Amino acid sequence: MSIAFYTVTVVAALWTGFSAYSIWAKAAYVVEPLRHYGVPQSWWFWLGLAKAAGAVGLLAGLVVPWIGIAAGAGLVLYFLGAVVTVLRARSYSTLVAPLMYLVPAAAALTLGVLV
Repeated sequence: MSIAFYTVTVVAALWTGFSAYSIWAKAAYVVEPLRHYGVPQSWWFWLGLAKAAGAVGLLAGLVVPWIGIAAGAGLVLYFLGAVVTVLRARSYSTLVAPLMYLVPAAAALTLGVLV
């Protein structure tokens, strides 16, 4: 395992965990766009839980690689769904937000598969 793999995976996990915390804390910079996109408030806890599980899974993948690969794949799908949600809402100015999470998750997944 390379230092790049560990670094990217830990950063992606911390970044995704921060995203989970932000939705649970109902940070305005998260919930206002969710409302604008039409995401029901009843989903917010579960969306945060999916992100938190993905973050934990990435960290677990440092010890058990297939868990990290599964978590990375799940996070990539999750954040691709977020990109689609933003595009469907025609909120192009906020498209960078889900991409900021998609890219590290995809990088961790890619490195996890390659290492």
